[in-house]
Amino acid sequence: MENKNTIAEELKKKYHKTEEVTNFKDMLYRSANIYKSRTAFRLKNLDGSIYSLKYEEFKNDVVYLGTYLINKGFSGKKIAIVGKNSYKWCVSYLASSIVGIVVPIDKELHTDDIINFMNISESVCLLSDDKNLTDILKNKNKLHYKDTFFINFDKKTSSNYFDKLKDEGKKLYFHGQTDFDKIVINPDELRILLFTSGTTGNAKGVCLSQRNICSNILSTYGIVKVKRSDLFFSILPMHHTYECTLGFLLPIYSGASIAHCEGLRHIAKNMAEFHPSVILCVPLLLENLHKKIIKNMNASLPDKYKKQNENPFSGLPWFMKKIVKNKVKNTLGGRLRVFIVGAAAANPNIVSDFRDLNLNTLQGYGLTECSPLVAGNTDFYQKDDSAGLPIPNVEYKINNPNSEGIGEIVVKGPNVMLGYYKNDTETSKAIQDGWFHTGDLGKIDENGYLYITGRCKSVIVTKNGKNIYPEEVEYYLNDNPLISESLVLGIHKENDDETYINAQIYPNLEAITEYLKGSVPTKEEIWKMMSDIVSSVNKKLPNYKHIKGFVVRDKEFEKTTTKKIKRYGNNMNIENNSQK
Repeated sequence: MENKNTIAEELKKKYHKTEEVTNFKDMLYRSANIYKSRTAFRLKNLDGSIYSLKYEEFKNDVVYLGTYLINKGFSGKKIAIVGKNSYKWCVSYLASSIVGIVVPIDKELHTDDIINFMNISESVCLLSDDKNLTDILKNKNKLHYKDTFFINFDKKTSSNYFDKLKDEGKKLYFHGQTDFDKIVINPDELRILLFTSGTTGNAKGVCLSQRNICSNILSTYGIVKVKRSDLFFSILPMHHTYECTLGFLLPIYSGASIAHCEGLRHIAKNMAEFHPSVILCVPLLLENLHKKIIKNMNASLPDKYKKQNENPFSGLPWFMKKIVKNKVKNTLGGRLRVFIVGAAAANPNIVSDFRDLNLNTLQGYGLTECSPLVAGNTDFYQKDDSAGLPIPNVEYKINNPNSEGIGEIVVKGPNVMLGYYKNDTETSKAIQDGWFHTGDLGKIDENGYLYITGRCKSVIVTKNGKNIYPEEVEYYLNDNPLISESLVLGIHKENDDETYINAQIYPNLEAITEYLKGSVPTKEEIWKMMSDIVSSVNKKLPNYKHIKGFVVRDKEFEKTTTKKIKRYGNNMNIENNSQK
């Protein structure tokens, strides 16, 4: 009897066709040629009016800035970028990575950390917004390279104002300095140096080639079709490879358009202005959007259809469902068709709720070291509780699985990094026999779907050898609308070698106030509610996973720039909170 193919094998027959590119320069010139007069970016003038910038103009700006950087002697050198998501950031990234090696740095970092990454990377030039640049210049003496050249994105009066230097590059180009056009890129050498801000605290320099990232662009396009009519709404920080690869370079390859969010406070306003069709987001943003939609739905429906703190959609008659779908879509700009979710696992119930509203929600799994995508739900197959199937040309497997099939996820493919910057020891630990060891725990089902169960380092091991994945317990806690977020830890008590499960809980005060019919809750009421939730969660878990104590926090957890709760630093300090 013939064996039936797995879904992962069936997917290979369905990939969207792609055109091979292996480096950014070829990709940029190809897009400028094919999509010449199409809109690459939707931007705002100083008066707030929106205008379109064409692909040919974008390519020319990259060439002009690149020509200036070459003229300054920066060919083959490290060039750092710090700043908010912007058109200038995009131009700088491509110009720097074609001329030399780009070093994108998180604008939210402390100035000392930015300087530290510039020193480690030996950056000779920094392109930055005025806010960060001002702070860096005050601490200029801490830079190892004393001749560092600074380019200011914002300050028109600066002698090194971005637009002024780009115009100088244009003059040089039209006076015959066409070296940028002649650059030949080795697609397999270091061209992108990223410092991870991972939740375990020790940032490492990840070395990526242009082939690494281009392979990821093509693989993603193979499973999620990007239309030329699409507009990507860029919210997540662009220094992060998730947003950079999938929210910037993928649409540029595909002939789509990009608009940048002006800040988290402006999401709703910007969506109404730009009418996006694709949004990359993290689960937290999706959850917040979901809460608002459910709240607004309940507020506008007749009383007999309302459900307190719950989604009433499934109980509506068909004609009302149609009205609600249109209303929700209009509040999101009118054109939104897909959310791409990464950085952490999304709640499958929320994914399902959005699909009911005709908003496709595709979650995946990736890491900076993998450029970033490894697995994803696709146009063809979706499983809401899974991170998806392997993307084209990428393999994954589970290393040393336990009796439940859970073990470390290891990955092989053209997207896997070259190694860690000047750190052979960590590189040889991470890449063994061509397989990248992710440090993440997961399992794979019979169809090839990947499920993430936790981090190797965050696993809590009890005295009798039981493994507890804190993310699993956190999922049950966070599933309650009265809890905003949580962090589960293993703690030890004096004179006791057993490990006890402790939860830090940040309550959702807005939902609690609503639950109490508008009265502001006391600390005692909040604690009692959290206690009841912990008891109900414990009933869903085996005894060894039970939460033995909890803390009610009065402020949010510290997070990375992709909104993951940090499992280090102040978040681990539970001493100053009242504890059960």
